[in-house]
Amino acid sequence: MKNLLRRLLLLVPMLLLISIGTFLLVDLVPGDPAIQIAGAEATAEEYAEIREQLNLDEPLPVRYVHWLGDAVTGDLGRSITVPSQTVVERLTEALPVNLELAGLALLLAVMVSVPLALLSAYWSGGRFDRVTSSTMFAMISVPNFLVGILVLLLFGVHLQWFPIGQWARPSEYGLIDNLRYAMLPILTLAIGEIAIFTRLLRADLMQTLREDFILSARAKGMPTGHILLREALRPSLSSLLTMAGLSLGRLIGGSVIVEKIFALPGMGTAIVDGARSSDYTLVQGGVLVIALVYVTANLSVDALHAYVDPRTRNA
Repeated sequence: MKNLLRRLLLLVPMLLLISIGTFLLVDLVPGDPAIQIAGAEATAEEYAEIREQLNLDEPLPVRYVHWLGDAVTGDLGRSITVPSQTVVERLTEALPVNLELAGLALLLAVMVSVPLALLSAYWSGGRFDRVTSSTMFAMISVPNFLVGILVLLLFGVHLQWFPIGQWARPSEYGLIDNLRYAMLPILTLAIGEIAIFTRLLRADLMQTLREDFILSARAKGMPTGHILLREALRPSLSSLLTMAGLSLGRLIGGSVIVEKIFALPGMGTAIVDGARSSDYTLVQGGVLVIALVYVTANLSVDALHAYVDPRTRNA
């Protein structure tokens, strides 16, 4: 509990540093938001008025303090390119897409990788282990964008098992249609994670199966399924949980290519579009939200470690 509280307190300076870095980097991006809003034909007075409204005429530290104060209260400003829409409204539309894709992709990856790793570790050196290891290595070697294109062509164009080209929100189209449209991007994101999780868990299981308590369980005549699932799996999940937490943050904020391939209105698309149109308020807000989700996911993983592995809790 003390360790968890200490990590909660560390979130504050961590997010503060991320916000400072994001604010500085966005400020260094070339382009004038006033020109983006008013157009190249506006007068100098119109540009000055827009800069004053956006506090662009103030020093950088003053602007950061104003922005941070509003961000703490949940106000991330208004979109520069779409003034009628706030950044929170834009991100509220985009974030559920990434959360659903990342969550279901991780769930699918865990459901596939755990039995594969268990069987591969149990039959270590056998034909199943060799085939699985070779397949996982090949899956890791294929870049994500190529996996997306192949999945799109095979299941979307050739076999036509799943629809492509848009996103169906559950609130508008229902859960079934939402899952049909989400299946291909979920599969694309999960394939790489399956390979990583399987190799990582297999290595930990191989080490755990050599421990004295496993040898003792075998000597007592316990069934193989009980040894693998109840005795060996739980203490071997620590590395997998850590990797899952890192993967969740990466999938939420780093799936821009997959979003573009499947035309998904996610966080990556919103941030990239904001960067292209010099919408710095959208970029700053998007990066801050992704950072918050990322550190929260890793904090949750740390909390799970103590439950899954008693050795971590005792330490």
